[in-house]
Amino acid sequence: MPDSWLDRLPSQERQRIRERLRSPAEYEKLREKVKGPEDLEREMERSALLAELRFAMESEPKLAEALRAQVQEDVQQHGLDSVLQTLRLSEDLKGALEKGDFTLSVQPDALTHVDQLVLVPEGKIAEALPVSQKFSEQYLGQFKKAA
Repeated sequence: MPDSWLDRLPSQERQRIRERLRSPAEYEKLREKVKGPEDLEREMERSALLAELRFAMESEPKLAEALRAQVQEDVQQHGLDSVLQTLRLSEDLKGALEKGDFTLSVQPDALTHVDQLVLVPEGKIAEALPVSQKFSEQYLGQFKKAA
């Protein structure tokens, strides 16, 4: 039977690892990282829906334009700060977004690598601004009903 990786470490290091793994705080941290089947199923459904939305936006220009019009209407009704997660925007960028000079896209988040709906200002492709969770779920729900 092959030795475990713990057996190859010096005894002091093994003892430290065993104590850390036995501590309630460390166990609780580990439990928070582990996802249950329900969480994974929800994430998979959301990812699949975002993939379908991205494909539909790329293949059906009318759908992309309708979604863009919906976002523009929400920006005018609720304000840019409630529609977007980003709080720090330059005045010229705010003006351009409020006029409707943007496109919608589905891109992964830079930190979490989870796909999300983003506004991309025209001419500034590198500045993808994530749509807030509330509005993103609303748009995904509308797309799901239509599909």
